Amino acid sequence: MTTTTTRTTVELPAGTIHYRVSGPEGGTPVVFVHGFLVDDTLWADVPERLAAAGFRTYAPTWPLASQPTAMRPDAELGPRAVARIILDFLEAHDLRDVVLVGNDTGGAICQFLLDEDASRIGRLVLTNCDAFDTFPPFPFNLLFRLGRHPVAAGLALQPMRIGRLANGPLGFGLLTRRPITTEESSRWLRPALTDAAVRRDTARLLRGWRAKDLADVATRLHRFDRPVLIAWAPEDRFFRLALGERLAATFPDARLVRIPEARTFVALDQPERLAEEIISFAA
Repeated sequence: MTTTTTRTTVELPAGTIHYRVSGPEGGTPVVFVHGFLVDDTLWADVPERLAAAGFRTYAPTWPLASQPTAMRPDAELGPRAVARIILDFLEAHDLRDVVLVGNDTGGAICQFLLDEDASRIGRLVLTNCDAFDTFPPFPFNLLFRLGRHPVAAGLALQPMRIGRLANGPLGFGLLTRRPITTEESSRWLRPALTDAAVRRDTARLLRGWRAKDLADVATRLHRFDRPVLIAWAPEDRFFRLALGERLAATFPDARLVRIPEARTFVALDQPERLAEEIISFAA
């Protein structure tokens, strides 16, 4: 099946959300939630692979520090508020029985969403992500604290203008097995480096972050009784396999699959394998 991908936008109460959509109208909707300081390209061609299998896929760039358009000045942007923005996106498109897919910080946002309102969610897929009191793991928690002020956030990001730093161990380098390209990291970093309004968004997001909040949400995850897939890369240096196993044990209807030869950004390392697992799970 050939698929067409369209890039477009939607106006929500918080602001403009850019997204790409693929697959047949009427197909089971799949909505992707990336993490902090990346955009929809984090998912590689996984949405298109699912679209070719008959799913209707939505891969937005959420306001998590790489959005091409800043949010409205009065928009709430803490982790729970971003979860509400995703709910607004689902409502705007009248999406129901959604397969929700999260990675990294986006997996935490998915958990906040379940805690807010899970009525539109039919299935959940979590790849390597924050959970319990790992929100985020060291040393990224230091960046979260530093980034609570726009000036500090800008200063912290300035060294990332140098490609070898952005793609090295002090940047994105340890999050994948295959090398991150300068094209990828430049795209992710450009909004926060060049747009003061995006830096203000990022500071608001991080001022609304409290590490203990995700641990509190975890006490209620057992209420989500629909199917859950934990697709975990055991080689991840930041989100260990034990965290994925604990997460799987929290939900009443969950199973864990291991994705070999991948790290945190599973979709970049193993797009074909991840797509196969989601299709098998959601078909």
